[in-house]
Amino acid sequence: MYYGCFIGFLFSFYIAINTYNGGNIKKDRSLLILEFNQILEQLSTFAITRQAKQSVSDLRPCINEAEVKKYLRDTTQARQLIDDIGMPPIPLMENIEEFIIKAVKGELLLPEEMEQIGMFLVAIGRLKSYLERGRDKQIGLAFYSENLLNLGNLREEIERSIRNGKIDDYASVALRNIRRQLQLLEDRMKEKAERILRTNQAYSSESFIVNRNGRICLPIKKEYRSRVPGTIVEKSSTGATLFIEPQAITQLREDYELYKLEEDNEERRILYAIMNSIAEEESALKENIRVIILLDFIFAKGKMSAEMQAIEPQINTERQIRLVAARHPMLNAAECVRLDFEIGKGVRGIIITGPNTGGKTVAIKTVALLSAMACAGLHIPCKCADIAINAQILCDIGDGQNIADNLSTFSAHIENIIEILKRVNEESLVILDELGSGTDPTEGMGIAIAILEKLRQSGALFLVTTHYPEVKEYAGKYEEIVNARMAFDRISLKPQYRLEIGEAGESCAL
Repeated sequence: MYYGCFIGFLFSFYIAINTYNGGNIKKDRSLLILEFNQILEQLSTFAITRQAKQSVSDLRPCINEAEVKKYLRDTTQARQLIDDIGMPPIPLMENIEEFIIKAVKGELLLPEEMEQIGMFLVAIGRLKSYLERGRDKQIGLAFYSENLLNLGNLREEIERSIRNGKIDDYASVALRNIRRQLQLLEDRMKEKAERILRTNQAYSSESFIVNRNGRICLPIKKEYRSRVPGTIVEKSSTGATLFIEPQAITQLREDYELYKLEEDNEERRILYAIMNSIAEEESALKENIRVIILLDFIFAKGKMSAEMQAIEPQINTERQIRLVAARHPMLNAAECVRLDFEIGKGVRGIIITGPNTGGKTVAIKTVALLSAMACAGLHIPCKCADIAINAQILCDIGDGQNIADNLSTFSAHIENIIEILKRVNEESLVILDELGSGTDPTEGMGIAIAILEKLRQSGALFLVTTHYPEVKEYAGKYEEIVNARMAFDRISLKPQYRLEIGEAGESCAL
């Protein structure tokens, strides 16, 4: 019987290959099916810097055991620091790298841009202090404090020179003296202009002096122009008032403008000096940026672990997966039924049967998603876990229809499964939902058994859901394949959403 089914499958397989329009499975398609991208979107909300958010979007499961264990250890230590000390003071660091590049190129930075670098250095000091508190607790991640460079001289130079986005009077002795002279001259010009205004009040349209184009002026009625010697700076919109700079303060204004030139030159000298200091510390500043991006990324994982109430899984290379009281990360922790699951130790395939809406799909997606998360260095929401490193996770879940290509549900499944069978090996984890559905039941059953035989021969770990009773019989022929079911209360006729391994289920359809 199975041989005939297999021949039928080969025929369908041949048709599918010859009608398939070519190309590989979309990049990371299985991760998309598992909603790994949603996990990354959630993780990204815990990152502070733009660069760390980019690192999150690039995160993928790793296949190197030592690296996976290191990434998980980092996450665990970040979680420990958060639990013991609180949230880390990660600086936003917006545009800092761009400012450094400008300084290195010799492009003069604006005072507010330099001030942002100064604030960045202050934030580094806070983060360094935070980590040093963790060092006292012998938390390994905290020793990154040694890689953060204070650059105290540069920070003090910026703090001394720039305040509220402007060059401070105390940036240099010369600047302080120049600005004092400017203030004295301005006060003298105002005092003299007010005295002249009082003397010529009868010719004025207002009782106060005004500033026009940076010059102190008297508002004089047009018909009295000749009574007040000076330079016309501006007219009112009606032309009835002339704004005249009195001749008596012209010399003071010229002195004032000379001091303004000196002020501008001194300010530029100060800014160039700070810019050169920034350029000289390019490598140290970039190292600080690199460390902060890394710490931001690691602490984002720790924050999500705390949010999910997740744990560090054990990692093995013995092709075993064990989950105790696990849940899908996107489901409400208070409402979902926890999953107990184990595969390995001689069992390489599990075939899950049971009622529709009974939780079969959620169960297999949970196993695959948590496996992917663990190998990406993320904690997973369960009581305890032991996860195998998989060279690849291959999935066919959902109808997979592509309207543009005018493919049926069944054809879409076949396309995906063809690619899976091309790529599968003993280091793979394969997840197939409703295997053989979408076609004539007899053909679908034969195809399902033939696919299972191919998976069994590959040596891969695989989880399959189906409603075909013959598939349950097939599983009973091999020790390495076991049946499982989603519990169903036959009295209340309600699914229990609990996986029971070792027992075959029924569809329970009406």
